[in-house]
Amino acid sequence: MDPKGWCEKLNDGHVIPVLGFGTYAPEEVPKSRTVEVTKLAIDAGFRHIDSAYSYNNEKEVGQAIRSKIEDGTVKREDVFYTSKLWLTFLRPELVRPALEKSLTNLQLDYVDLYIIHFPIALKPGEELFPEDEHGKLIFDTVDLCATWEAMEKCKDAGLAKSIGVSNFNRRQLEMILNKPGLKYKPVCNQVECHPYLNQSKLLDFCKSKDIVLVAYGALGTQRLKRWLAPNSPVLLEDPVLCAKAKKYKRTPALIALRYLLQRGVVVLAKSYNEKRIKENMQVFEFQLTSEDMKDLDGLNRNHRFLPLQIAVDHPEYPFADEY
Repeated sequence: MDPKGWCEKLNDGHVIPVLGFGTYAPEEVPKSRTVEVTKLAIDAGFRHIDSAYSYNNEKEVGQAIRSKIEDGTVKREDVFYTSKLWLTFLRPELVRPALEKSLTNLQLDYVDLYIIHFPIALKPGEELFPEDEHGKLIFDTVDLCATWEAMEKCKDAGLAKSIGVSNFNRRQLEMILNKPGLKYKPVCNQVECHPYLNQSKLLDFCKSKDIVLVAYGALGTQRLKRWLAPNSPVLLEDPVLCAKAKKYKRTPALIALRYLLQRGVVVLAKSYNEKRIKENMQVFEFQLTSEDMKDLDGLNRNHRFLPLQIAVDHPEYPFADEY
């Protein structure tokens, strides 16, 4: 099964593989492990690798990609790599230097996709989460349309093949789409999406604007205490999901991934477990019926595992709107 055929066309003419490998790991995971699992993912057939400046692992992810290019497993153009502009770099003059920093860490000439990580600007500086003496985040005020213009310049400079956004709601997407003199539409909006938060309204909106929805947290997140919403259910223990897994003789994770793929969502599967990394590639080997899809649609409870509570007071906090 050649996963290269499984791509979605982006509105700028490039293509994105519909299954991606998410590389975020908690701080206690050794960096060397990131190199190992990223190589494993490429060996397993993943051609879409997703990371970010704020994950603090682009050196390692870049090293893994380059070593797989050097050993002949892939060519650079076979790998679709996504990086993200962090919140402390949203001022227009900081956008390109931030991308250049990522490229230096990666030791790559370009990224395939560069996206604004959140529409929430924080005070520029070295700290990822700048705080005042009371431990509150220090916000910045930035015109996101100006940030977007700086992103467009990165595309024109060839540093990013495609540009998009992440965690934007409908209103924020429309602000960019309606911007006077818009040169490039965002190709994607990367958001939390899984059977408990199926994002059907945002998905319909994005499809109507030819914007691809990319799902993170597709398996219900890694349940990191610092970020997890209180009283969060465990997605992969859901009885409906488990019943479908039994029916198809697959894992609940594969059912969750397949559900999103069949809705036209590009999915990031995150795992640092070798067996599961290989297993996740099986998502292309079976298909859910329309009945199954309906049952899984019924699981939606608009539950957000990662509500980014610490930024809830920011004027551009995206999750207060319905979608």
